[in-house]
Amino acid sequence: MALALRCLRPLPSLLHRSSFAMSRALPRAPAGCPALLQEGCSQCVQQMLLSRQLATKKAKGKGQSQAKVNISAALVEDIINLEETNEDMRAVIEALKEDFSRNLSVRTSPGALDHITVVTKDGKFPLNQLGQISQKSPQLMIVNMTSFPESTAAAAKAIRDSGMNLNPEVDGTMIRVPVPKVTREHRESLAKLAKQSTNKSKEALRKVRSKSINQVKKFKTKVSEDTIWLLEKQIQQMADEAATEMDKLLAAKTKELLG
Repeated sequence: MALALRCLRPLPSLLHRSSFAMSRALPRAPAGCPALLQEGCSQCVQQMLLSRQLATKKAKGKGQSQAKVNISAALVEDIINLEETNEDMRAVIEALKEDFSRNLSVRTSPGALDHITVVTKDGKFPLNQLGQISQKSPQLMIVNMTSFPESTAAAAKAIRDSGMNLNPEVDGTMIRVPVPKVTREHRESLAKLAKQSTNKSKEALRKVRSKSINQVKKFKTKVSEDTIWLLEKQIQQMADEAATEMDKLLAAKTKELLG
């Protein structure tokens, strides 16, 4: 009995050292956390470590995706504004939608020319601010450049370079814009332009993602590795979701264009 008691005496100190080591190993809470404690925020740490466990767990069945990381924006607002990052990514998607709607339609209408940018010696202007655009017939549009005759050549060049498969003809201060017939070749050309626009938008999306991740990395000496890892994972997840939405937009537009 005496021998057994002597063996049990060291247990309290060992347990104390073990619990202290575990608490030291936990990542520190992000700045501004309402539950900040001296040795770290237990609530935030548990939530983040659980998210990390779920995110890194391998999918057991084919086709299963990894669990999503979902960090509260309020907990990391001193590191990065996740809502602003999301808004920047949404802006890229909305710009792609607008490009599809305005410039990639089977039927070319006068409104499609409105926002073509014309480069002049005085700056850049939308075409509809320099000329009066009208539709003479289903196969012909007219741009009247009487108000700014000196910009006629620049306007014609902007129409030609718009990517809308238009070949304008200048007649004095009038620009005649024949509307292409809706041929299979024209449809395929528009579908290629849609693909190019999507690729450009994805490049813009990657820039938003890289900017946000670089912002997070600035804090790697101030917060735990787990916090940095989870934030990078969250940003990448947001970018992946945006890219998936772009792919769906492209698929729908391609189907519309090719019929």
